[in-house]
Amino acid sequence: MLEKITSLVKKAPHQILKYETNNKKMKIAILSRNPRLYSTNSLAQAAKKAGHEVRVIDYLKCHMNIASMRPTIFLGDEELVGFDAVIPRIGASRTFFGTAVVRQFEMMNIYSVNESVAISRSRDKLRSLQLLARKGIGLPVTAFAHDTKATGHMIKLCGGAPIVIKLLEGTQGVGVVLAETTKAAESVIEAFRGLDANILAQEFIKEAGGADIRCLVVGDKVVAAMKRQGKEGEFRSNLHRGGSAEVVKITPEERSTAVRAAKIMGLELAGVDLLRSNHGPVVMEVNSSPGLEGIETATGKDVAGLIIKHIEKSAMVRGTKTRGKG
Repeated sequence: MLEKITSLVKKAPHQILKYETNNKKMKIAILSRNPRLYSTNSLAQAAKKAGHEVRVIDYLKCHMNIASMRPTIFLGDEELVGFDAVIPRIGASRTFFGTAVVRQFEMMNIYSVNESVAISRSRDKLRSLQLLARKGIGLPVTAFAHDTKATGHMIKLCGGAPIVIKLLEGTQGVGVVLAETTKAAESVIEAFRGLDANILAQEFIKEAGGADIRCLVVGDKVVAAMKRQGKEGEFRSNLHRGGSAEVVKITPEERSTAVRAAKIMGLELAGVDLLRSNHGPVVMEVNSSPGLEGIETATGKDVAGLIIKHIEKSAMVRGTKTRGKG
């Protein structure tokens, strides 16, 4: 037996090292406001099942000492130390403070599955669309303006009514309107402008039939995909709005598009939402904190477990690794 082990070490020492590192017990922090949320609980249970120590931390209750020599982070009077990895589950309305907490962990040289700059990048819908467009990712025709005098031209750029109008700060389908006529589109845009809101106008992909595809990207792979169908009379497919979900087989082009979109954002964990258009897949959104309940239920896959396995491999490399700029 001893001779066999010695032989293995001589032939492939890097494989033995990888095996030992991947089976090392880790201390993982999940940054979430509610440990009872499905996604948070699923990740916590998967980490425990893999033998790791896991702790759910309400990031809004953290405070930081931003010091160049020894940056620290506290929860109440307790200094948070000894963590090997962080899983950010930052709410859209708490992006500013949430990403500051993630950045502090990065300053402490702790691996984060999604880095602060990548989360901020993906949360800015206009910025993310511009970055995706620059890299040649398929998108619906999108217009953005501040002056209401440009409303008519915006509508024309998007192919005319029907047209989709979105609040930049909206989430889960909130602040998304389908204007069936040019007059309706003008009224909605002017109303949003009156509230001093930032909006996007987008081409309506009629052939999608109120359905989209959510691709769950982990690392450089789509580990699960589901088709979300809006309820009758509803063009938004969000499950929070009563949509349904089922497992779907995606094409190689859709798979490649989803992985590329996540990489352009710099995200290692992402939910990429695609529409099937007449000219190929188009990306609607790249989500840095994708929910797991819908996709785990629809596909039957242990997505949380796959995320933990990715962290086991990736946390070996310390320091920040944000890809790209913007």
